[in-house]
Amino acid sequence: MTAAEPVQLATLIVTGGSVAFALASSVWAYRLTAGARKARKLWRDRILAAEDRAERNDSLFAAHPGVVVVWNGAPQSDAEHWSAPKLYGSPAALASLLQFAELSQTGGPSGQIATDILDSISDFTARTATGETTSFRDRARALMADGAAFSLTLSGPSGRQVQVDGRPAGRQLVIWLTDTALRQAEGAAHSPDGIGHDDPIGFMDMMGRNPVPAWRLDAKGRLTWVNAAYVKAVEAKDVAEVIDRQVLLEPSLADQARDVLSAAETRTGARGVVLAGQRRVMSVTSYPVQGGVAGFAVDVTDGEEAKAALNRFREAHDLTLNHMTEAVAIFDRAKKLVFYNQAFTQMFNVEEAFLNDRPAHGVLLDRLREKRRLPEQADYSQWRTAELARYEAAPGSEVEPDELWALPDGRTLRVARQRHPMGGLLVIFEDMTDQLSLQARYNTQIKVQRATLDKLHEAVAVFGSDGRLKLRNAAFETLWKLDPDTLDGVHFDDVVSACQPLYDNSEAWGQLKARITDPSPESRKAMTGEIRRADNSVLTWLTRPLPDGATVIAWDDITDSRRIESALRDRAEALEASERIKTEFVEHVSYQLRTPLTTIHGYADLLAGGFAGDLSDRQKEHMGAIQTASGQLGKLIDDILDIAAIDAGQLELELGDVNLHALAEESSELIASRAEHSGIKLSLNADQDASLVRADAKRLKQVFYNLLTNAMDHVSPGGAVEVGADVTGEDVSIWVADDGVGIAPDRQAKIFERFERGDGGGAGLGLALVNDIIRLHGGWVELESEPGEGTRVTCHLPRITNSQSAPELDLPGSHSLSAE
Repeated sequence: MTAAEPVQLATLIVTGGSVAFALASSVWAYRLTAGARKARKLWRDRILAAEDRAERNDSLFAAHPGVVVVWNGAPQSDAEHWSAPKLYGSPAALASLLQFAELSQTGGPSGQIATDILDSISDFTARTATGETTSFRDRARALMADGAAFSLTLSGPSGRQVQVDGRPAGRQLVIWLTDTALRQAEGAAHSPDGIGHDDPIGFMDMMGRNPVPAWRLDAKGRLTWVNAAYVKAVEAKDVAEVIDRQVLLEPSLADQARDVLSAAETRTGARGVVLAGQRRVMSVTSYPVQGGVAGFAVDVTDGEEAKAALNRFREAHDLTLNHMTEAVAIFDRAKKLVFYNQAFTQMFNVEEAFLNDRPAHGVLLDRLREKRRLPEQADYSQWRTAELARYEAAPGSEVEPDELWALPDGRTLRVARQRHPMGGLLVIFEDMTDQLSLQARYNTQIKVQRATLDKLHEAVAVFGSDGRLKLRNAAFETLWKLDPDTLDGVHFDDVVSACQPLYDNSEAWGQLKARITDPSPESRKAMTGEIRRADNSVLTWLTRPLPDGATVIAWDDITDSRRIESALRDRAEALEASERIKTEFVEHVSYQLRTPLTTIHGYADLLAGGFAGDLSDRQKEHMGAIQTASGQLGKLIDDILDIAAIDAGQLELELGDVNLHALAEESSELIASRAEHSGIKLSLNADQDASLVRADAKRLKQVFYNLLTNAMDHVSPGGAVEVGADVTGEDVSIWVADDGVGIAPDRQAKIFERFERGDGGGAGLGLALVNDIIRLHGGWVELESEPGEGTRVTCHLPRITNSQSAPELDLPGSHSLSAE
């Protein structure tokens, strides 16, 4: 070994030691830094996982149809600005909620959007699920103070609704504000950058507690995350079971997810889902997110049922309107015709094809003007503009008064307009032509009726079934001395109070009131009566029910009539007594005169026959006068007795077959000697072949004799008297005519009255007896006479007389037939 070798060896050893030390140091250093590298890798992986979860939570927040208010710590219930919560949600949801809260996009006075939103909606109408009205502010304070969960529905001024759910989430408090109008909106914006990164654990907790079922699927359509509401909806035990078994809320959920990934667009559709044994309708929304598809489902069963009910209501409403006689037209807020009924087409005669095209209101007005179905206007453009300006009024505003349209064809339409609750305008047209015509006729009739009632002297009042005075005349006011200014619509009781000073009888007034107000058939009957008032006036009254339920009462003042009736009754009784006394006197005198008259007449006949010796010519002349006077007196007594018998109803006809020619001839022979002695020509004009008549021959002979005697008394010497009879069918006429002095017109009506003496003297019973006998035969007497030209008396009677045909004679003192 050389000297250099140890050096080289030492150097080699040193070098080797250095290398070994370096290697050992390197190994030690590598082992020392391995734990740090592993820790850095672990944290880097955790950060990536947290970022992924935050990104997914951001997507879920963006998909939620609303915003979420979060307090990271326990808030103070009475702190200013609601303890400054944080706000999460998509821009679309935030804009919709700002609109609901009636705020601008920048918020309210505080400059904090969450605080301004809570302040703005805190006083909106709030109701629980049971319909109970409550306060959002009170429920939110209770959540902040005690962690009391709540679920409410807020209704804004515009009618929109927002679902509000508040719950504690670990150390945090969460309020979900879900806009129901946004649930059906298509598209979902992603949440802004940074949301969820601040507190991803709290964010995931909030999404897990969301009451709306939410989920996430990967690109292959497999569930990767669901919330608690989803688990409950599919009736699973926990999230793990849902993920392991891949339980889909609805079978077509995977197909919808593939469609979303393929189109990269949001898809929303209604699905029928069975939840808790009940079939519900869910609005399922899926939208693309990073790494797959997210979605949520909202229960719209109530909305769908309400929509179906609304459709049914609309159909029923349209059907009802189509059965109306009034024409109906409905225009939407765009002024388009959306509905018309059949009466509209018939009233305006417009083609249905034109109406089905949903013309604008202005176009429809132009078409109606062309067809002359609108009232004539001096300035149609201005009128048309005013019609269309009615859309500018807010729904529910003051209702406009109805308007009358006078159409060129003579019809009159009533037009009623109203703003439709759904926007637009509803117009109703009613043909008032017949109604106005009837109303005019009715008003005219009422005026005529009032004028007619005012012309009546009877007092008339009409009361309605409610007891109030509906109609009256001036005589009613005058008769009861009432003030006209106090009678309009006055009640019957008030009328009674005003009338009681003249007639104070509560029972009678009560009966009248029952006729007015009692609807029973027993009371609704006509009734009459008579009353005497305190002023000694006598009134008759009557009630009559009217068809409309009213009752008319009429009073008539018969005081003067009663006085006259009483006076006439007294006079009639006096005349009857006088006539009875006269008849009794005549009968008594007649019978008392007959005995001495018979003696006088008998002795005159004996003396004239020479029983006491021959008489000189002068004695014979005097004896003849005695015989003539006694005969006339006997005839007068017989007439008086016959008239008395007729008046007493004791004279009966002895009917038999009578030859009028023979009877007239025999009667003429009785008066022939007198006619010859007076120089009067007597002629007979009777058909010998005339039919026999059935009558009392003795009484008809008496008629002929009385008529001939009466004629002889009124004919001057040289005159003529004709007696005749005629039978024509069933009518018989007998007459006596003369050419004497005649009868003055003022005396012709009384010539047949008893004791009416003519110019020829006599007792005045002959013609009266003729009249009575002819009337007993069922006939009548006719008189024709002119002063200076003569008189003709004709008796008309039936050919066959029977007792039933003879009318009853007037009582004593009554007028004869001629007077009647």
